[in-house]
Amino acid sequence: MTLKFGTSGLRGLVSELRGPPARAYTIAFARMLIGRGVSNEGEKILVGRDLRSSSPEIAGIVHAAIAEAGLVPVDCGALPTPALALYAAGKNAPAIMVTGSHIPDDRNGLKFYRADGEIDKRDELEIVEIHAGLQTASRSQPAVELLQLGSEPTANYKDHFLAYFQTGSLSGIRVGVYQHSSVARDVIVDILEALGAEAVPLGRSTHFIPVDTEALRQEDLALLKGWAAAEPFDAIVSADGDGDRPLVADAQGSFVRGDLIGAITAHFLDADCVVTPVSSNSALERCGHFATVLRTRIGSPYVIEGIGTALAQGAKCVVGFEANGGVLLGSSIEKDGRALAALLTRDSLLPILCALSTIAVTGRPLAEIAADFEFLAAASGRLEGVSAEQSGSFLKRLATDADYAGTLFEILGGVANVDTRDGVRITARNGEVVHFRASGNAPELRCYIEAKTESRADELLGWGLDLGQTQILES
Repeated sequence: MTLKFGTSGLRGLVSELRGPPARAYTIAFARMLIGRGVSNEGEKILVGRDLRSSSPEIAGIVHAAIAEAGLVPVDCGALPTPALALYAAGKNAPAIMVTGSHIPDDRNGLKFYRADGEIDKRDELEIVEIHAGLQTASRSQPAVELLQLGSEPTANYKDHFLAYFQTGSLSGIRVGVYQHSSVARDVIVDILEALGAEAVPLGRSTHFIPVDTEALRQEDLALLKGWAAAEPFDAIVSADGDGDRPLVADAQGSFVRGDLIGAITAHFLDADCVVTPVSSNSALERCGHFATVLRTRIGSPYVIEGIGTALAQGAKCVVGFEANGGVLLGSSIEKDGRALAALLTRDSLLPILCALSTIAVTGRPLAEIAADFEFLAAASGRLEGVSAEQSGSFLKRLATDADYAGTLFEILGGVANVDTRDGVRITARNGEVVHFRASGNAPELRCYIEAKTESRADELLGWGLDLGQTQILES
């Protein structure tokens, strides 16, 4: 069974989600809300979806389950996850997003939002507990009379940014927009054009493409390079399937990693504290741009928890981001009479706009702006088809058997430090970093690398993946 909560939401194979499971998890979420007294019978739950092939059907199951639980489903159609979350928060309503984010089309998922924001790990445990006590047998799906909001939530999302970023602020900036199958593809173009940029749509797809902004496919990297060589762009931008993670490439079509885009965003917004998982680049503490860097486990619920901690400790402007580039704005921001409300869910548009605005304000190319942060070269990859049990056995031995780890890492001078906050992150004695972690939503072992040069990072990634594969096969 692949269906489980991961770093953000419930995900698994479509064949294991559609039908009774989607119904039961939706009812469990609704009962959690009712049981806590934060939702009452007859109140609304907003529902959105991405563009993958199974999402309309699963959204229909979610609508029926909400009605079965005594609440009112409101259909928001296809829209970015942060747009749904922002609108729901403004209406003080819970929400469910039907999306598998960046994972392949044969998988899908549900993201749950309380009226005050994304659910946390405690909520997940309660939903799982309620779900375990439900009858999940198949039953006929009753007809549901839906309230439909049309374009209102998406328009609200656009206004959120246009109220802060000044009209004409991106004039003279030329941006390629890799549209593929992202539900944010048209919103990105609309906002960029509204701010004065020339936005050129590229690579629009009629079928779902699993663009993972933390581990881009070679096809995506080739497309970025090809578009940059064919015509002049200041940057090429995109987002993942549900629009909560950005993809940004510079004028040469070189991908700018998500944690670096997060750092550029935080610096542009004058953040005094950044909250980011342990997998983000270790140069964040050394770059000198932020008074405080608070590290967390991987996953937006942990970043949200860290943002709360930072605010409680007195931080004034808190920006959270993940290595995949998704930015969570922990503090409302005001500048020159313009305001940007906090949004405690991953968002792709804010980092895209901050990166482009930095180009516009400084007059410098993105590659130079990125170089200022002196990030170590990084690479990431994954071994597919690795079960949680296989990953767990390897990671446990790596974390607890010093002789075993020392032997494996002897080629890198041995082990200098082991961080087990999320997976096993090993800093070798030569200063290089190899971080292994089991994926939270797919049968994969992920590997994250830091090294001095890109060529060395790629070389070390290959070594790390080979090491993981060999050790798993031998176990």
